[in-house]
Amino acid sequence: MVITVALFVISLLFIMAWLSKSGHAPGLSNDSLTPCPNKPNCICSEYDQDTPHYLAPLPIPAAKMPSAMHAIEVSITSLGGEIQTQDDHYLAATFSSSFFGFIDDVELRIDSDKHLIHIRSAARIGHSDFGVNQKRAHALKASLRQHFEQTANSSSS
Repeated sequence: MVITVALFVISLLFIMAWLSKSGHAPGLSNDSLTPCPNKPNCICSEYDQDTPHYLAPLPIPAAKMPSAMHAIEVSITSLGGEIQTQDDHYLAATFSSSFFGFIDDVELRIDSDKHLIHIRSAARIGHSDFGVNQKRAHALKASLRQHFEQTANSSSS
C-alpha cells in the first residue's frame, strides 16, 4: 500500500512538471511586472503593499544604467536560467528544477526613471515551492550587486 501511494505521488509530480513546461511568463501589465497570485510560490518587487510576496527592487548605480541589461543577462545565465525573451528594459527567463523539471518564470524590468531593477520569480504550477523562488530572487540580486561592484572596481583601476 505504501509503495502504491508513493508511486502515485511520484507520478503526479512528474505529470505536474510536464504540465509546467507549457505556458510562458505573464509579461508586463501597464509597464509593470504582473502581481503575484495568492500563492506562496511567487515573489515580486513591484508591489510593496503585497507584503507576503514583496522583495525590494535593486538600485542600479547611475553609471551602470547603460550596462544593466547585460548584467541581468550574465546573472541569469550564471545561475542556470535560460533567457526566453528580452528587450531594452525587460527580460523573461525560465529555470528548471533538477529532478522533476518544474519550470519557474523569472522576469526582470529596468525602471530607467528610478534607476531600479524589478524582479518577479514564480512557479508556473502548484501552490508551494518551498521558498525556491524567493531564494532565486535573492541570489539574482546578490549576483547583480556583485556584477555592479566588480565592474565599478575594474573600471576605476
